[in-house]
Amino acid sequence: MSNPVQSLVDLAHGHIAARCLHVIAEFGVADALDEERTSAAVLAERTGLDADALNRMLRLLSTHGVFAYEDGGYVHTAASRLLRSDHPQSLRSFVRMHGLEPMWGGFTALAHAARTGKPAGGWPAMLDYLREHPKDGAVFNEAMVGKSRRAVPAIIEAYDFSRCERIADIGGGHGHLLRAILEHVPHATGVLFDLPQVVAEIAHLRSARFETIAGDFFTDPLPAADTYLLMDLLHDWPDDRAARILAALRRAAPVGARALIVEALIGEGPGREFGKVLDVIMLATTGGRERTVSEHEELLRSVGFELERVIPTRSNYSIVEAVAKPS
Repeated sequence: MSNPVQSLVDLAHGHIAARCLHVIAEFGVADALDEERTSAAVLAERTGLDADALNRMLRLLSTHGVFAYEDGGYVHTAASRLLRSDHPQSLRSFVRMHGLEPMWGGFTALAHAARTGKPAGGWPAMLDYLREHPKDGAVFNEAMVGKSRRAVPAIIEAYDFSRCERIADIGGGHGHLLRAILEHVPHATGVLFDLPQVVAEIAHLRSARFETIAGDFFTDPLPAADTYLLMDLLHDWPDDRAARILAALRRAAPVGARALIVEALIGEGPGREFGKVLDVIMLATTGGRERTVSEHEELLRSVGFELERVIPTRSNYSIVEAVAKPS
């Protein structure tokens, strides 16, 4: 049985190691450490940090398995290698993203969300910030790429896309999921629908099978397709806005078209799970939420979709599959 005092102490201190991790990732300490054991003083010289401060942060992180201290210096662990920019599964940008002002600031202002049910900023404000701070925007985009790099194979493995002919990725960023699906389903075509500034960044990727449409899913018509992808989209918005997105989707979708909502779900039970963590991130930052299966079902039914099944994947994501019903 866990010690209740220690549990509270650990929770109260939980932000400390996390913040150290953000800073270490921001300054590229893992990139500065090669295969040889290296002292904190040398790492500080390579990264422009204070040697004593760096050593104290690395000493703490090493207790969590991020770097290891050996004979007066630090060496990589499996976890710290994932902070290298050149690692094929790099999480450096993902970690840096959580230290960006809109993300970390959302948690310093969490009391506001607790009082009002809304974040101090919100998703539109975050998008504005990222546009006004392009370096941070690049970190955010790289984090999304890193996240999709891990999740996309699990999604493709879990769902049979072979019956799809025309796939529309709504709010899909740079279209990593859609483009990966098209590689596996050579007979299908796809269209990515996202904001003008987003699709402009991938204009060079357009092809006969992969097109892009610039627009706002709250105001512009969505493309017709037999399959729609909504990955990490609805969770950015509260229920009324999520319902508007789904209603726009239903207006564009022919009867029988399928909507695939790819998100982390919240279970009905009391256990620990990633969805509950991500849900509070949404509360603090975007104003959205993660949802249970029944909450997804209610939203879908309200706009003319019927939930057909939920498909787990080997990642933190599940696929909520729904079908467009006759009006």
